[in-house]
Amino acid sequence: MSEDYTDIFEKAKKAIIEGDDETAAEVIGQAEEEGIDLMDILMKGFGAGNEEIMERFDRGEISVAELLFASDTMKEVTDEIFRHLGLNEAPGPVSTGKPRVLLATVAGDIHDLGKGLVGAFLKNAGFEVIDLGCEVSVEAIALAAREFNVDIIGTSALLTSSLKEQKKLEKYLREIGERDRYITMVGGAPVTQRWAEKIGADGYSDTARDAVEKALELLNKKKNGNR
Repeated sequence: MSEDYTDIFEKAKKAIIEGDDETAAEVIGQAEEEGIDLMDILMKGFGAGNEEIMERFDRGEISVAELLFASDTMKEVTDEIFRHLGLNEAPGPVSTGKPRVLLATVAGDIHDLGKGLVGAFLKNAGFEVIDLGCEVSVEAIALAAREFNVDIIGTSALLTSSLKEQKKLEKYLREIGERDRYITMVGGAPVTQRWAEKIGADGYSDTARDAVEKALELLNKKKNGNR
């Protein structure tokens, strides 16, 4: 990517950090006019802002309210770019042969920041993504996973108080006899590899790009019977 686009990438990054919907929309329009790949803008511009705001929150430099403003802007940006690229169509329950991922923010948590970007990266990598949104119960997650015949269930938790829902999902899937049917992945600001291992999740990633690599790795292991 040409360095000539540095300014627009920085403008996109700042729009997310400041939760500036108007500037974000201007950036998308400018990118289209200049022929810049919208996925590049999403990942290298808006995505960089997404990662920066999460890091600031993790360091305690911003409030939950500021994080949610950024989250709303990131969701609008992702939806708009997907609309332009024709990626908003929800897949049906019949498999097309592509690996399928179900994403959800767990019950008691209303943030959409990291999850939206993970979905964007997964779609760009060839996955089909079903995003259930925020505050989704474990029962609803399990029902949707079965309905859409997904390969991977990915859950996000931003608040420490909502971490228990990721653990609850692992337990619920075992109780209904469907745990081995899916690969489970967890993420979110307070989530760690240690937490993933403790609750029995198959994978953890702290960035959207890593989520794609981990998803591919886990799919390959399951295919080869090494899960």
